[in-house]
Amino acid sequence: MRRTDLIVSGGENVYPAEVERVLLLHPGVQDAAVIEVKDKEWGERVLAVVARQEGQKVTEEEILSFCKGKLAGYQRPRSVAFMDDLPRNQLGKVLYKELRNRFDPA
Repeated sequence: MRRTDLIVSGGENVYPAEVERVLLLHPGVQDAAVIEVKDKEWGERVLAVVARQEGQKVTEEEILSFCKGKLAGYQRPRSVAFMDDLPRNQLGKVLYKELRNRFDPA
């Protein structure tokens, strides 16, 4: 993991891969990425970017509820954004910078 991928929310370190692993356990989630977005109170907060399984209508509330009990409070996403497909490079790695630019432009 690169240092730039670490999310610091309220002084706590959040490792996106840990949150992504939990998100991918949800039966309605095809793909997931976790990024930080700026937050006045916490400095950064966790945003889950999710691609739904085909034919699934999973909601933000369902995803957030699913994470309760599986992640510490500071690790849990505060919001969920949905995309048809996550942007990936030729090697199949998620383009986190592209997601940050889209959901938390500087």
